Amino acid sequence: MVLESTMVCVDNSEYMRNGDFLPTRLQAQQDAVNIVCHSKTRSNPENNVGLITMANNCEVLTTLTPDTGRILSKLHAVQPRGKISFCTGIRVAHLALKHRQGKNHKMRIIAFVGSPVEDNEKDLVKLAKRLKKEKVNVDIINFGEEEVNTEKLTAFINTLNGKEGTGSHLVTVPPGPSLADALLSSPILAGEGGSMMGLGASDFEFGVDPSADPELALALRVSMEEQRTEAGRRGT
Repeated sequence: MVLESTMVCVDNSEYMRNGDFLPTRLQAQQDAVNIVCHSKTRSNPENNVGLITMANNCEVLTTLTPDTGRILSKLHAVQPRGKISFCTGIRVAHLALKHRQGKNHKMRIIAFVGSPVEDNEKDLVKLAKRLKKEKVNVDIINFGEEEVNTEKLTAFINTLNGKEGTGSHLVTVPPGPSLADALLSSPILAGEGGSMMGLGASDFEFGVDPSADPELALALRVSMEEQRTEAGRRGT
Protein backbone atom coordinates (compact mmCIF):
# COMPACT_ATOMS: atom_id res chain seq x y z
CA MET A 1 0.00 0.00 0.00
CA VAL A 2 1.53 3.29 -1.11
CA LEU A 3 1.23 6.21 1.28
CA GLU A 4 0.63 9.22 -0.90
CA SER A 5 -0.41 12.85 -0.78
CA THR A 6 -1.94 14.06 -4.06
CA MET A 7 -2.77 17.56 -5.25
CA VAL A 8 -5.35 17.60 -8.06
CA CYS A 9 -5.09 20.58 -10.42
CA VAL A 10 -8.24 21.33 -12.39
CA ASP A 11 -8.53 23.41 -15.54
CA ASN A 12 -11.27 26.00 -14.95
CA SER A 13 -10.51 28.22 -17.96
CA GLU A 14 -13.09 29.54 -20.43
CA TYR A 15 -12.35 26.51 -22.62
CA MET A 16 -14.22 24.36 -20.09
CA ARG A 17 -17.53 25.59 -21.52
CA ASN A 18 -16.93 23.51 -24.68
CA GLY A 19 -19.27 20.57 -25.24
CA ASP A 20 -16.94 18.15 -27.08
CA PHE A 21 -16.82 16.17 -23.82
CA LEU A 22 -20.37 15.74 -22.53
CA PRO A 23 -22.09 17.64 -21.12
CA THR A 24 -19.20 20.18 -20.93
CA ARG A 25 -15.46 19.85 -20.45
CA LEU A 26 -15.84 21.18 -16.90
CA GLN A 27 -18.50 18.65 -15.88
CA ALA A 28 -16.66 15.78 -17.56
CA GLN A 29 -13.61 16.84 -15.55
CA GLN A 30 -15.65 16.89 -12.32
CA ASP A 31 -16.67 13.25 -12.84
CA ALA A 32 -13.05 12.28 -13.47
CA VAL A 33 -11.81 14.14 -10.35
CA ASN A 34 -14.49 12.33 -8.32
CA ILE A 35 -12.99 9.00 -9.41
CA VAL A 36 -9.42 10.15 -8.65
CA CYS A 37 -10.35 11.26 -5.12
CA HIS A 38 -12.21 8.04 -4.29
CA SER A 39 -9.45 5.93 -5.79
CA LYS A 40 -6.66 7.62 -3.83
CA THR A 41 -8.42 7.60 -0.46
CA ARG A 42 -9.72 4.03 -0.78
CA SER A 43 -6.36 2.57 -1.80
CA ASN A 44 -5.06 3.71 1.59
CA PRO A 45 -7.21 5.44 4.26
CA GLU A 46 -4.21 7.55 5.31
CA ASN A 47 -3.85 9.09 1.85
CA ASN A 48 -4.70 12.77 1.44
CA VAL A 49 -5.96 14.73 -1.57
CA GLY A 50 -6.07 18.49 -2.17
CA LEU A 51 -7.57 20.63 -4.92
CA ILE A 52 -6.24 23.59 -6.93
CA THR A 53 -7.70 25.60 -9.82
CA MET A 54 -5.19 26.56 -12.52
CA ALA A 55 -6.98 29.44 -14.29
CA ASN A 56 -7.64 33.05 -13.29
CA ASN A 57 -5.05 33.13 -10.49
CA CYS A 58 -4.26 29.65 -9.21
CA GLU A 59 -6.22 29.04 -6.05
CA VAL A 60 -5.97 26.28 -3.43
CA LEU A 61 -9.60 25.23 -2.91
CA THR A 62 -8.80 22.57 -0.32
CA THR A 63 -5.53 21.73 1.40
CA LEU A 64 -4.61 18.06 1.79
CA THR A 65 -7.43 16.07 3.40
CA PRO A 66 -8.81 12.49 3.45
CA ASP A 67 -12.34 13.98 3.20
CA THR A 68 -13.40 13.51 -0.44
CA GLY A 69 -16.82 15.06 0.25
CA ARG A 70 -15.16 18.37 1.15
CA ILE A 71 -13.11 18.31 -2.06
CA LEU A 72 -16.08 17.48 -4.29
CA SER A 73 -18.30 20.18 -2.78
CA LYS A 74 -15.59 22.77 -3.55
CA LEU A 75 -15.10 21.33 -7.03
CA HIS A 76 -18.78 21.65 -7.96
CA ALA A 77 -18.70 25.37 -7.13
CA VAL A 78 -15.93 26.01 -9.70
CA GLN A 79 -16.96 28.15 -12.70
CA PRO A 80 -15.06 28.60 -16.00
CA ARG A 81 -13.10 31.86 -16.28
CA GLY A 82 -9.81 33.18 -17.60
CA LYS A 83 -6.82 31.29 -18.97
CA ILE A 84 -4.85 28.38 -17.59
CA SER A 85 -1.43 29.00 -15.96
CA PHE A 86 0.07 25.51 -16.06
CA CYS A 87 3.52 26.14 -14.57
CA THR A 88 2.13 28.37 -11.82
CA GLY A 89 -0.52 25.77 -10.92
CA ILE A 90 2.06 22.99 -10.69
CA ARG A 91 4.34 25.17 -8.53
CA VAL A 92 1.47 25.97 -6.15
CA ALA A 93 0.58 22.27 -5.96
CA HIS A 94 4.21 21.43 -5.17
CA LEU A 95 4.25 24.03 -2.41
CA ALA A 96 1.05 22.54 -0.91
CA LEU A 97 2.64 19.08 -0.99
CA LYS A 98 5.72 20.36 0.85
CA HIS A 99 3.39 21.27 3.74
CA ARG A 100 1.90 17.76 3.95
CA GLN A 101 1.63 16.40 7.49
CA GLY A 102 2.76 12.89 6.61
CA LYS A 103 6.38 13.47 5.60
CA ASN A 104 6.67 9.75 4.73
CA HIS A 105 3.97 10.22 2.07
CA LYS A 106 5.08 10.17 -1.55
CA MET A 107 4.17 13.36 -3.43
CA ARG A 108 2.00 13.33 -6.55
CA ILE A 109 0.30 15.98 -8.67
CA ILE A 110 -2.57 15.06 -11.02
CA ALA A 111 -3.28 17.84 -13.53
CA PHE A 112 -6.24 18.08 -15.89
CA VAL A 113 -5.33 20.17 -18.95
CA GLY A 114 -8.14 21.03 -21.37
CA SER A 115 -6.99 24.36 -22.78
CA PRO A 116 -3.83 25.57 -24.56
CA VAL A 117 -0.71 25.64 -22.36
CA GLU A 118 0.92 29.01 -23.06
CA ASP A 119 4.11 28.31 -21.08
CA ASN A 120 7.01 27.56 -23.42
CA GLU A 121 8.63 24.13 -23.54
CA LYS A 122 11.89 25.40 -22.04
CA ASP A 123 10.07 26.56 -18.88
CA LEU A 124 8.17 23.27 -18.68
CA VAL A 125 11.38 21.23 -18.88
CA LYS A 126 13.06 23.44 -16.24
CA LEU A 127 10.08 22.91 -13.88
CA ALA A 128 10.09 19.15 -14.55
CA LYS A 129 13.80 18.93 -13.61
CA ARG A 130 13.09 20.68 -10.32
CA LEU A 131 10.16 18.38 -9.53
CA LYS A 132 12.25 15.32 -10.36
CA LYS A 133 14.94 16.50 -7.96
CA GLU A 134 12.29 16.89 -5.24
CA LYS A 135 10.86 13.41 -6.01
CA VAL A 136 7.44 14.64 -7.11
CA ASN A 137 5.50 12.53 -9.62
CA VAL A 138 3.08 14.23 -12.00
CA ASP A 139 0.20 12.68 -13.96
CA ILE A 140 -1.42 14.76 -16.71
CA ILE A 141 -4.80 14.18 -18.33
CA ASN A 142 -4.50 16.00 -21.66
CA PHE A 143 -7.89 16.52 -23.33
CA GLY A 144 -9.68 18.90 -25.68
CA GLU A 145 -6.61 20.76 -26.98
CA GLU A 146 -4.30 17.82 -27.51
CA GLU A 147 -3.09 19.08 -30.91
CA VAL A 148 -1.39 22.10 -29.37
CA ASN A 149 -0.43 20.59 -26.01
CA THR A 150 0.78 17.03 -26.56
CA GLU A 151 4.33 17.85 -27.69
CA LYS A 152 5.00 20.24 -24.77
CA LEU A 153 3.44 17.95 -22.17
CA THR A 154 5.30 14.91 -23.52
CA ALA A 155 8.61 16.79 -23.06
CA PHE A 156 7.54 17.67 -19.50
CA ILE A 157 6.70 14.05 -18.55
CA ASN A 158 9.76 12.59 -20.31
CA THR A 159 12.00 14.99 -18.35
CA LEU A 160 10.31 13.99 -15.09
CA ASN A 161 10.69 10.27 -15.74
CA GLY A 162 14.22 10.46 -17.10
CA LYS A 163 15.60 7.38 -18.88
CA GLU A 164 14.26 4.74 -16.54
CA GLY A 165 11.48 6.35 -14.51
CA THR A 166 7.85 5.30 -14.89
CA GLY A 167 6.27 7.22 -12.00
CA SER A 168 4.75 10.05 -14.06
CA HIS A 169 2.20 9.63 -16.84
CA LEU A 170 0.65 11.57 -19.71
CA VAL A 171 -2.79 10.34 -20.79
CA THR A 172 -4.12 12.03 -23.93
CA VAL A 173 -7.88 11.66 -24.42
CA PRO A 174 -9.39 12.46 -27.83
CA PRO A 175 -12.93 13.91 -27.97
CA GLY A 176 -15.71 11.33 -27.85
CA PRO A 177 -15.05 8.90 -25.02
CA SER A 178 -15.98 9.76 -21.47
CA LEU A 179 -13.11 11.40 -19.62
CA ALA A 180 -13.93 9.26 -16.57
CA ASP A 181 -13.85 6.04 -18.64
CA ALA A 182 -10.50 6.99 -20.18
CA LEU A 183 -9.12 7.63 -16.71
CA LEU A 184 -10.35 4.27 -15.36
CA SER A 185 -8.45 2.39 -18.06
CA SER A 186 -5.29 4.52 -17.72
CA PRO A 187 -2.06 3.84 -15.79
CA ILE A 188 -2.88 6.87 -13.59
CA LEU A 189 -5.31 4.77 -11.55
CA ALA A 190 -3.24 1.59 -11.66
CA GLY A 191 -1.47 0.67 -8.43
CA GLU A 192 2.13 -0.43 -8.11
CA GLY A 193 1.17 -3.91 -9.30
CA GLY A 194 -0.91 -2.61 -12.19
CA SER A 195 -4.29 -3.25 -10.57
CA MET A 196 -6.90 -0.55 -10.06
CA MET A 197 -6.29 1.31 -6.82
CA GLY A 198 -9.21 0.97 -4.46
CA LEU A 199 -11.64 0.60 -7.32
CA GLY A 200 -12.13 -3.16 -7.59
CA ALA A 201 -11.64 -5.24 -10.71
CA SER A 202 -12.32 -3.88 -14.17
CA ASP A 203 -14.80 -6.73 -14.76
CA PHE A 204 -17.44 -4.56 -13.08
CA GLU A 205 -19.30 -1.77 -14.84
CA PHE A 206 -17.05 1.33 -14.92
CA GLY A 207 -14.36 -0.76 -13.18
CA VAL A 208 -16.15 -0.41 -9.82
CA ASP A 209 -17.49 -3.21 -7.63
CA PRO A 210 -21.00 -1.97 -6.61
CA SER A 211 -20.99 -4.09 -3.44
CA ALA A 212 -17.68 -2.58 -2.31
CA ASP A 213 -18.53 1.02 -3.22
CA PRO A 214 -22.23 1.49 -4.04
CA GLU A 215 -22.03 5.31 -3.88
CA LEU A 216 -19.26 5.58 -6.47
CA ALA A 217 -20.90 2.97 -8.73
CA LEU A 218 -24.18 4.91 -8.59
CA ALA A 219 -22.45 8.27 -9.22
CA LEU A 220 -20.72 6.86 -12.29
CA ARG A 221 -23.94 5.32 -13.61
CA VAL A 222 -25.87 8.58 -13.17
CA SER A 223 -23.06 10.50 -14.86
CA MET A 224 -23.04 8.08 -17.80
CA GLU A 225 -26.84 8.28 -18.17
CA GLU A 226 -26.64 12.09 -18.18
CA GLN A 227 -24.04 11.95 -20.93
CA ARG A 228 -26.19 9.57 -23.02
CA THR A 229 -29.23 11.82 -22.56
CA GLU A 230 -27.22 14.86 -23.62
CA ALA A 231 -25.83 13.00 -26.65
CA GLY A 232 -29.35 11.92 -27.64
CA ARG A 233 -30.60 15.48 -27.35
CA ARG A 234 -27.86 16.63 -29.71
CA GLY A 235 -28.63 13.80 -32.10
CA THR A 236 -25.10 12.42 -31.95
